Amino acid sequence: MFAEFNNSAIAAINWAGSFLAVPGITGQGIALVMAGLLVLGLFMGHPLAFVLGGTAVLGAFIAGKPMVLGIVINRIFGDVLDNFTLIAIPLFVLMARFLSDSGVTDKMFEALRLLMARVTGGIGLAVVFISILLAATTGIIGASITVMGVMALKPMLQYGYHKQLTTGLIAASGCLGILIPPSIMLILMASYAPGLSVGELFAGAMVPGVLLGLFYGVYVFFLALIRPDLAPKVSLEERIPRAELWKMLLLEAVPPLVLILGILGSMLSGVATATEASAIGAGLALLIVIVRGRFTLKNFYGAFLETGRTSAMILFIVVGATAFTGVFNITGGLTATQDLIRGMVADPHMLVLVMLVSVFILGMFLDWTGIVLLCFPIFLPIVQEMGINPLWFVILMAVVLQTSFLSPPFGYALFYMRAISPPGITMGDIIKGVIPFILLIVLMCVLMIFFPPLVTWLPDTLYR
Repeated sequence: MFAEFNNSAIAAINWAGSFLAVPGITGQGIALVMAGLLVLGLFMGHPLAFVLGGTAVLGAFIAGKPMVLGIVINRIFGDVLDNFTLIAIPLFVLMARFLSDSGVTDKMFEALRLLMARVTGGIGLAVVFISILLAATTGIIGASITVMGVMALKPMLQYGYHKQLTTGLIAASGCLGILIPPSIMLILMASYAPGLSVGELFAGAMVPGVLLGLFYGVYVFFLALIRPDLAPKVSLEERIPRAELWKMLLLEAVPPLVLILGILGSMLSGVATATEASAIGAGLALLIVIVRGRFTLKNFYGAFLETGRTSAMILFIVVGATAFTGVFNITGGLTATQDLIRGMVADPHMLVLVMLVSVFILGMFLDWTGIVLLCFPIFLPIVQEMGINPLWFVILMAVVLQTSFLSPPFGYALFYMRAISPPGITMGDIIKGVIPFILLIVLMCVLMIFFPPLVTWLPDTLYR
């Protein structure tokens, strides 16, 4: 019976292939067809994972090679389901949820906000500092923006901070989580970048990530100096003795610092792999929840449920993108696209610029997962041919991908902010608020282009 079913399935596939196949279609043709189907599916509002997978199936049929789907399935099992590095993704997601349940950042932000009361733009600087800390302990954009929004949005507006500055700062600072290690995006990048380890990417992203956060802080500080009405100081009656505030801040800062040292220290010292470090992080985060008396079975169950949802969403996109790139490669679309890029630009610097602009534009419509999985197979072989340092290029892409959360019309951070903002703040206010921070991201990219050691110094020191 199974043999009959198998023969019937093969016959159905061959029939569909003969019906949809376009005789004599070239690699350029299949590239255009699959790109068109991808854009059409996304603008129809379908989930990215299913658009990628569906485009792969249709592309195989249109190319007249439906049986390549069997090769693609084997590739999915080999490259995705057997990829040990990807186990770190659900563990880091679980760690982020445990840390959120612990409430460790709430009192820290309150102490830092009052401690910096005498500093121009003090609450804004506190937002940047806590966001960097959250980025180094969570790596989940939605969680970082939501936590910071709940903690900082209302106080900043109450103290007279301009609504565009407030929303822009919280949204941009929350996005540091995909750049500052431990970052889920860097883990996924490492699994699709031959020759690069998660540890190298973590080390390479450390300086640009922290430096970008400092850019945000400097921008807020000088803006507050020039326009004090946009970022007023905290009122005198709320100020508490500094000794008490320092004590509170240090006490609350110990748990996340232990968590950061446990994850990054074990990885960068070579004691643990990314997967093992993620398990250490999840265990330490659970311990923080228990020690702080915030553990409940309901929250424990909710943490696993949320982890399952988030991980499934990411891995479904990985499976769909693997199918897409597999068919795209076998049918000749990948080679045709690479030849087109090589023919357009011969100079390595212009080539990098074209790629970065392409990623920036894609970021207006796709999330970082889809961009990484679609662009890496096309860009990285060309980058290596040109003699460009792949580690530098990947981190440069990671910085540009910060804009995928901030750039309209589909930037996720914009919608996260809109969901937690009061009625008086419009989507237009949020978009205007993030524009200066997008420009700061571009400035960071320019510095990395002219000063590559910003990326390569730490990995070379630790791993060479």
